[in-house]
Amino acid sequence: MRAWPALTLSCPMLLALVVAGCSAPATASRDAAAAPTQFLYAEQTIAQLQQRMQAGELDSRTLTRAYLDRIAQIDRAGPRLNAVIQLNPQAMTEAALRDRERAGGAARGPLQGIPILLKDNIDATPMATTAGSLALKDFRPRQDAFLVKRLREAGAVILGKANLSEWANFRASDSISGWSAVGGQTRNPYVLDRNPCGSSAGSGVAASANLAAATVGTETDGSIICPAAVNGVVGLKPTVGLVSRDGIVPISWSQDTAGPITRTVADAAILLSVMAGRDAADASTAHAALNAPLDYQARLRPGGLKGARIGVIRSSFSFGPDVARAMEGAVATLRAAGATVVDAEIPTVGQWDDDELLVLKTEFKNGLARYLTTHDAPLSSLQQLIGFNQQHAREELGLFGQDLFEQSAAMGGLNDPVYIQARSRIRRLAGPEGIDAALKAQHLDALVSAATGPAWRTDPAFKDPFPGAGYGAAAVAGYPSLTIPMGSSQGLPLGILFMGTAWSEARLIELGYDYEQRTQARTPPQYLPTLPGAPAASK
Repeated sequence: MRAWPALTLSCPMLLALVVAGCSAPATASRDAAAAPTQFLYAEQTIAQLQQRMQAGELDSRTLTRAYLDRIAQIDRAGPRLNAVIQLNPQAMTEAALRDRERAGGAARGPLQGIPILLKDNIDATPMATTAGSLALKDFRPRQDAFLVKRLREAGAVILGKANLSEWANFRASDSISGWSAVGGQTRNPYVLDRNPCGSSAGSGVAASANLAAATVGTETDGSIICPAAVNGVVGLKPTVGLVSRDGIVPISWSQDTAGPITRTVADAAILLSVMAGRDAADASTAHAALNAPLDYQARLRPGGLKGARIGVIRSSFSFGPDVARAMEGAVATLRAAGATVVDAEIPTVGQWDDDELLVLKTEFKNGLARYLTTHDAPLSSLQQLIGFNQQHAREELGLFGQDLFEQSAAMGGLNDPVYIQARSRIRRLAGPEGIDAALKAQHLDALVSAATGPAWRTDPAFKDPFPGAGYGAAAVAGYPSLTIPMGSSQGLPLGILFMGTAWSEARLIELGYDYEQRTQARTPPQYLPTLPGAPAASK
């Protein structure tokens, strides 16, 4: 769930290791495969699709089949994005049921008949939950994750699972963003030799390439925000505790959360309204009902920026000259909308890095064991997983190792005083003494930053030239963040990031929606093989 700065590459042998039995319907036309920008439902919002279905112009079966064909055309063939790791064999059956419910006047909710893709660390029957690892490729949990139950209760059709950085990018310090042994390497749809970031790589690419109406990702530190930003879509990381983590392969109970990745702020608001809520199986959600509005869509109104006080973090302008230009344009837009914009800084940036890694390694070891044992997985501990990877080194360890696994296995329990002190310290530094201090110092509604820089080239010869990140403080504090397209660099998307205090999703949506409506900065991907004049990737 963490977007570690990572080496990225394309390896033909390992890219062939796509899940067996997960092939998309072989109905792709040659013309559609040759023209991936052509799609009947391209850029359609959830509201637009619902309006067409309510008018009788469209039904869920037709829409679901269209997305399945789209996956066959450009994910499995065409530019071969490798964003979808497996399909739900019951997707068409679910769509037919949603159509019957609608016809009978018993529509379930705002997602009635809407096809959704989930990151493949989220349990959803009858599919496997692999986390991208061959160790779990045949592991099928017996019940849905809590958030999947919520989606289905609201009428969603679960279309399938999206590829991810294996184990949510927490296997190795030099891991490959968007690569998993099960799913291969996901590719950025704007420029195919560029990286999709991670760990919710497939979710970000699938949303951008119109492979589903919307997708769900997860984040520990950047794994929603980074892939959303570099793939030109909206990503919303909620406050930890707003969305249940029950039924999600964990890294950190302190920082993990699921959240929507969509093409518009409005669609993110719809998904968040459905996903948010208290779950007895996740104690962190105890206060969700007290802090979450019933409907985040109510905050989708023009003029949300008027009168707001926004703090801009200018250190993020150093992510590159095109990022700086885009951020200057964003600041001008905020001011033109009636917001007061002042320079701001999070005073404690960089002070939590070492402690954060200690906390994540400790919580990963203990949380993973709990998930594996309570879900009757084929493995029951991190140590067994390390052994599996050693036994299958050719497939699993050919591109990078498992040093984070090995370091995590050596950590103590959750009662270790060193861990407890570190956890308390990083939450304080990033939250009350970090984001909250910056907001209070100048009476701000939110902070804005560049989310990250443009996508880097996928190349086996180099470490990730990671351009920087604006999302770390919100991730460590457990606070919400929202990224929205704001421009591009050589055709590669750039995202602006809005951050606030705990439970401020409604205000961020209000601000972000107004910004999005004024800029309309998202442009659909063009599936270019490479950038003109770019050197060839190393072999």
